Order: sequence, then C-alpha cells, then structure tokens
Amino acid sequence: MKTNLLLVLTLFLSVLGFSQTIVINEFDTQTPGQDYEEFVELRSEMPNTPLDGFVLVFFNGSASGDDRSYFTLDLDGTTTDINGLLLIGSTGVSPIPDVIVPPAFIQNGADAVAVYLGDDTDFPDQTQATSENLIDALIYDTNDADDTGLMALLGIDIQINEDENGNDETESIQRDTFENATYTVTTPTPGALNDGSGFDFNGISFSTNQEDYEEGETMVITFTTEFPVDSDLNLDFTLINGTFNSNDFTGTTSFTIPTGESSATVSIELIDDGTNDGDEFAEIDLGAIPEGYNRLIDNVEVLVNDVNFTMAAWGTPLVPTFGMVQSTQPDGYYDTLEGLADDALRQAMQDIVADPNTVRTQTYADIVNILKDADQNPANSNEVWLLYTEQGRKKIKFQNQGGSSVGLWNREHTYPQSRGNFGELEDVDEVADGMDVFIQTAPDSLRHAFSDGHGLRAADGPENSSRGNQDYGQYSGPTGNAGSWQGDVARAVMFLAVRYDALTLVEGDPDDSTDFQLGDLTVLLDWHRNDPPDDFELNRNNVVYTWQRNRNPFIDDPILVEHIWGNMQGMPYEAPLSINTFDSEQLVMYPNPSNGTLNVAGLEQIANVTIFNTLGQKVMENSIAPNQSLQLTLDTGIYTVVLYNETASWVKKLIVN
Repeated sequence: MKTNLLLVLTLFLSVLGFSQTIVINEFDTQTPGQDYEEFVELRSEMPNTPLDGFVLVFFNGSASGDDRSYFTLDLDGTTTDINGLLLIGSTGVSPIPDVIVPPAFIQNGADAVAVYLGDDTDFPDQTQATSENLIDALIYDTNDADDTGLMALLGIDIQINEDENGNDETESIQRDTFENATYTVTTPTPGALNDGSGFDFNGISFSTNQEDYEEGETMVITFTTEFPVDSDLNLDFTLINGTFNSNDFTGTTSFTIPTGESSATVSIELIDDGTNDGDEFAEIDLGAIPEGYNRLIDNVEVLVNDVNFTMAAWGTPLVPTFGMVQSTQPDGYYDTLEGLADDALRQAMQDIVADPNTVRTQTYADIVNILKDADQNPANSNEVWLLYTEQGRKKIKFQNQGGSSVGLWNREHTYPQSRGNFGELEDVDEVADGMDVFIQTAPDSLRHAFSDGHGLRAADGPENSSRGNQDYGQYSGPTGNAGSWQGDVARAVMFLAVRYDALTLVEGDPDDSTDFQLGDLTVLLDWHRNDPPDDFELNRNNVVYTWQRNRNPFIDDPILVEHIWGNMQGMPYEAPLSINTFDSEQLVMYPNPSNGTLNVAGLEQIANVTIFNTLGQKVMENSIAPNQSLQLTLDTGIYTVVLYNETASWVKKLIVN
C-alpha cells in the first residue's frame, strides 16, 4: 500500500513539474499573404529544455468540428533555445521555425491549441478536447463568439480575440509573463521573448540578383547577417532539389563572412546541357549554423528555365490551326452512332464513352500529369496553356498546396464540382499512380467526374477562384479575353453531360446551389459554333484518350452537338466521310486563314470540295484540280472543308478573314 501511494505521489509531482516547464508563449492564427506567417511559440522555464514527453494538439471549435482535434504534433526530439523558445510554423515565418508545418493549416477560431503530457498517438484525429494531462492551453478566436463548451472541456475560463484591436492579420496573441496566463494582442515577435529581453540572435538571410534564370546564366547569391559578425562565419549551403542536381551547375557551395563584415557573395554558373530536361527549381538551403545565429529565410526555390524547349507544329488557341493534328480514334470507334437520333443517339454515345469494359478513371493527382501533356503550350513544351486567361504558364509552377495561388496554375473543373456534387476520395485521389493503375467506371460513377481529363483544364489559380461555380454566360472569362477557350469549354461540359447520368445542361442560370444542373445551354451552343475544335483541342483529345480510353465525340465530330442539343435534333446522324484515305501529310490547304482563295498542294487528281459552316449547313460545293485555285464566296468565319473523290476523302478546318 505504501508503494502504491508513493507511485501516485511521484506521478502527481511529475505532472506538476511538467506543468511548470512549458507554456504557450505566442500564437498567430491569421496573417497577411494567405496565412503563410501563422505560428505557435512555446516557452520553457529554463533555456535549452528538451520537450520529450509533450504533444501539441489543435482543436476545432466550430459546430462541425465539435471541439475535437484536427492536428497533432509530437514534440519528442525538440529542444527550446537559449531564450527558452521553440518556434513552430511554416517556412513563410521569419525567422525560420524550429519545427516546420504546412502553411495556412491553423484554423481561425473559435478554436484551441493545447500542450499535453503524452504522445501523438494519444490524440488521433477527432479526439475530444480534455483537461486530462493538460499542461497549458489557449482558446482563441477572430471575432467569434465564446466557445463555452470548449472552455468547459479544457477547464479554461477565458477566450482571447486576436482581432480585438481590429488588426487580426498583423497582430498575435502574446502571453504577458511565464508565470501568469494573461495575454496582450500586439505586433508579432516570433522567435523572440515578448518583452524584448533575452539573447538577441544575429539573423542570416540571402538574396539572388534575379527572380529566375535561364540555363547558361550566372546566379549571384548574396548572404547577409543583421549585424557584423564577431568572428569569421563559415557556412555551407545546397542547391540540389529534385531533378536539379550537381550536373546542372558549377561553383562553390560555401561562403565566409569575415570578422567585422555582414555579407558575402557567391556566383553559381547554371549549365546549358543542350537537352530539354524541363524547367527546374534550384533550392537554396543553408547548412548547420552556429549558436547565436538564426535563419531569417531558408529553403528558397529559384526557377531555372530550360532554354531547350520544343515547339509544336500547330498553334495555340489564340492562333489556331486546323488539320495538322490527326485523330487517333480507332477504326469504327463511332460506327454504332450511324442512323440514330435523339435519345437513341445520346445513349449510343454514352455506351462508347462510359463503357465499363474499356474506359478507365485515373486519380485526381494523376490529372496533373495528364494536363501537363494534354494542355501543353504548343509554343513552349515546358508550359501549359491556361484556360480563360489564354496564356502559357510554366508546368513547374503548379499549385500543390493551399495558400496563395498567384502566379501558379491549378486544376479547373469546367463543370464545377459543387454543381455536380462530386468530390475527392481521400487516400485514393491523392496518389499519382500512373497510366497503368486505374479504376473501372460506369455511366453512374458520378464521383469519377472529379478526375475526368476531358472536363478538367489547366487554369490560372486566381482566375479559377474568380470563376467559382458560375454558369457560363454568367461567367465569360476575364476582361479583354479573346474567347479562344469558349468552344473548348462548351464541348467539355457537353461531354460530361453525356458521359455521366446525373449531369445536365439547362437553359438560363439555375441557382448555383442546384445539384446536377449547369447553364446556359444557349450560350454554350453559341460558343461551340463560333469556336470549333482546332488542332490544340484535337491533340488534347488524343492525349486524354491514351489515359482514359475514351474520347470526346463533340471534338471528333462537332456536328453531333447539333443532333443532341441544336438544330438537327430528330435527324438521323450520318458519319462524315472517311478521313483516312487521303495522305493528309501530303495534302496542304493554303492560305489558312484565307482572304478568298483556296489552294490544295499535293492533289494528284480532280476532287470535289464541299464546305460547311459551324451550324453544319452546306454553304459551298465545287471541284478543284491539281495546281488550281478555288475562289471562295464565303463570309468571314470558320468552316469545315470536305475534299473527296471516288476513292478518297479528307476533312480540314478553314478560317476565312
């Protein structure tokens, strides 16, 4: 019995000792720049204190969060510094935190952060807040009502508003003294004692002479300290990052700041190897630093552009070409559509593009790689072509996490996921497992629309947000755009409406909370007719087909749109003449765009010429002989030209200025 009492007393004193060892010293949950500078700062009573045996837990106080944990950080292996501080935050915080966590993950409140005696396994996700083994806790908000339930669970009777001064994005919550749990909301002081006392670290930072570089250029890196050094400061750094390695540069990766000085410069020669390895990020990472210094910045990526990119033969959507890319559809792919109309035609199309024995679904992570190929900028193989903003963007500048999307590209659902009520499947969609690992799918597999390459496009991050889930027509792109994307979008959402049972296209602008409806059908039809498929769109159709084993029929034969939604409803579908029997590489139609004359190089005998407008109406019929020009009597616009004789046929797009 005495042994048991002694054990209980020992454990009690142990917990009491821990409770006097560590507190939450400063906390910042909402910062400028998409919350890249949020942090938690812990303080120990004694400097250089190991924090083994402690765990940091974040609780969600919202109605949906139910005062349960959403993130846990085991503190084993960490130690406070000479001022007794341990800084926890993302790489956007300066000085660089001792423990790095993802940016923008700390919720704004009413929520709590707490230190416990224990291990991360004691707090799996969705663990109810508790006062058991609690060392210290802070309940906070940004102009939210007090969470009395969370207060009761943690045994704390105060909730601190980070925005009590109206400056929540530029202020933090700071504990007044180690002994007393009272707080002041004021200018953040990460990595320093709140009262300005303690050891003053000499901060190390660096900068480059350019924001980005091309292969063959010299990167000049200047390393600086906040004030002159007392003795020579010798430091190493690295540049290696992913595929960027020691073969990509020459130069020393160490520097010395001499006694009494505060800067040193290093020059790195970036090698042009003559091959297109793609753009890469070099990452400047400081090595171990001596006591008395801290990192004001670190782990900075610098873009190195590969000058050996390639260009496609065809144009961008802004400068479209037609007839240079050939469809890779298998022979007979659309044979079952012949002679059908209306619902029977639509069903036959779905039977092809949603065939569970053939069609594959890839993960949402795989979509990034699909888009890098499907939306590749014809003018630069190291870029994707952005929907809506009609511009190239470096493939390497993909937004792979939350936070600011400025200057980055991401995945745009042309049929908004909130309107289609489809979303990510955790632990599946987060893994890019390649073309040969796929999921079987069917017409009613609506969730798979979340990662359908025909419906997703590369888009500028901020513009993607601006579009939101608006109907088309209600959204018509950024100011001044040329509309080169509009037909592409129309055919993308039309494909999805045929491919998946639940998705529909409707007239007007249905309420954006209405599931499975997207408008405006009239606008989409106009966009389809005025912006027919070009080589860029046909190429992306070919690329997506290699992954998913299905094609967008409205790209391969645009007249199908008229049969389903347009002015040919009720009319049996007749497939176009074969496009495989002329040697398309030998036949060249020029000039294209045309100012009223049509020539066909490579023609060996007389052929018939039939020209259709974007409504599928025949507007001209004639014949043309080798080395003969045909005068056109057509209005300005885009047309389909069918060239044929008794044994062969050929189809191309023509622009008339």
